[in-house]
Amino acid sequence: MSTFIYYLVAAGLEISGCFAFWIWLRLGKTSLWAVAGALCLTGFALVLIRIDAAFAGRAFAAYGGVYIAASLIWLWLIEGTRPDRWKAGRRKSAACGAFPDQTVSPRAIIER
Repeated sequence: MSTFIYYLVAAGLEISGCFAFWIWLRLGKTSLWAVAGALCLTGFALVLIRIDAAFAGRAFAAYGGVYIAASLIWLWLIEGTRPDRWKAGRRKSAACGAFPDQTVSPRAIIER
């Protein structure tokens, strides 16, 4: 799988896992949501460590940009709340800045 696909899968698992705990603790649903959340978060960790990077911090920083974008998509599609243009603009700016700097910059390629 490509690095970007790993990042997308990791983001989906992390957001799903955290949302499962939100459902359990904030919405008072059954504790089975905690089990599902723990499984998703374990999957997130296992996917994220498969990123081909010389340093963990570099992989995590690049993932941060993907996470920001994925959280906006989650907010809109799953929770039904469309972000306003200012929030969306700031998050897009952060996401666009993090990913290329940590994955395709000359320094990132040399350190692999």
